[in-house]
Amino acid sequence: MRLSEKTIACAKASRFTYQRGDLTAGIVHLGVGAFHRAHQAIYVDDILASSPGWAIVGASLRSKTAALALNPQDGLYSLTINAASGSSSRIVGSVLEVVDASLQSETLLQRMVDPAIRIVSLTITEKGYCIDPATGHLDRTRQDIAADLLAPAEPRSAIGIIVEALRRRQAAGTGPFTVLCCDNLPENGRVTCNAVLEMAGLQDPVLGGWIEQNVTFPSTMVDRIVPATTQDDADAINARLGVVDAAPVTTEPFCQWVVEDRFCAGRPPWKDAGVTFVADVRPFEEMKLRLLNGSHSTLAYLGYLAGHETVAEAISDTRLYSLVHDMMTLEVIPTLDMPDGIDLFAYRDALLQRFANPGLRHRTWQIAMDGSQKLPQRLLSTIRDRLAAGLPIERLATGVAGWMRYVTG
Repeated sequence: MRLSEKTIACAKASRFTYQRGDLTAGIVHLGVGAFHRAHQAIYVDDILASSPGWAIVGASLRSKTAALALNPQDGLYSLTINAASGSSSRIVGSVLEVVDASLQSETLLQRMVDPAIRIVSLTITEKGYCIDPATGHLDRTRQDIAADLLAPAEPRSAIGIIVEALRRRQAAGTGPFTVLCCDNLPENGRVTCNAVLEMAGLQDPVLGGWIEQNVTFPSTMVDRIVPATTQDDADAINARLGVVDAAPVTTEPFCQWVVEDRFCAGRPPWKDAGVTFVADVRPFEEMKLRLLNGSHSTLAYLGYLAGHETVAEAISDTRLYSLVHDMMTLEVIPTLDMPDGIDLFAYRDALLQRFANPGLRHRTWQIAMDGSQKLPQRLLSTIRDRLAAGLPIERLATGVAGWMRYVTG
């Protein structure tokens, strides 16, 4: 029996209290993968009872998997939180539909032009922004970017889709939407803004000026560990649920979202769901990228090379535990300048506990993917700061050496 609106009453899990028939979409999310469904979609789910106009239309840009799994389930899916003490599941209803952009690009653009859509958010990974790391500009040699510059009305890239949707809204007089990046990039709002403005400026300078004047691009810091769901995970979850969920997501208990409070068309009352709104997110994103992500990558490469399948196995290796603990304490924390009240040593200790969660089974090879895109933010920026100050980088360099060895096979 497949999970859906008709069968949700049979699911043995907690669920939302709102009526889904009362919901309308206020957000289009590009890249409706596991992280989005364990993070932003949960914050939305938690406020829909009081604010039903902020539901999500998801968009799958590359893979058809999400659309094929979620649409027959009316967008419903289960989130299972794996703690050291056990597991618990809930049914999430905040995603109304998933548009397959590869087949329904015009449908997606129509959704984004709807005046009810006030936020377009993204989790498309670092490489999805098509930025040349050497120049910081759009990589015009990328096939999708080149195609979008030639035929902007039929966009392929996420950046091209956003620009075309904004062009149509400008022409129709329906006003802008906020573009909310939720990827692990330093100053991710600025990165997204620069990519959109460059694409728009190359297509139509007038449009570029309108976007610059009217659209906001808040930066965010997102934090939740979301492993890939294995077939064994899915089988165990479905056995407990009593219905078949083709899109289950597993995660840890911890969840954090820090957001710059700059929204040009309004926003949900996310503060009620635990979101921290700030004027400047940079200290928080630097803390997370350098401490959590930098340590995660170091554990992934060295742990994999040492024969450890998961992060929990890697951190239980006393050599790797000592390396990561000392890297955070002696080499990373001294580079961070945080607002008053933030205890970096407590954050370090919490990270080490999160890494050791045996219920999470976050695989080292999963974290190791796309290292050439990730390491500049996670390790190299810290190394650059320490070298500039004449300080040693032994432990940080060991993480980079692990990446070098890993990619040589």
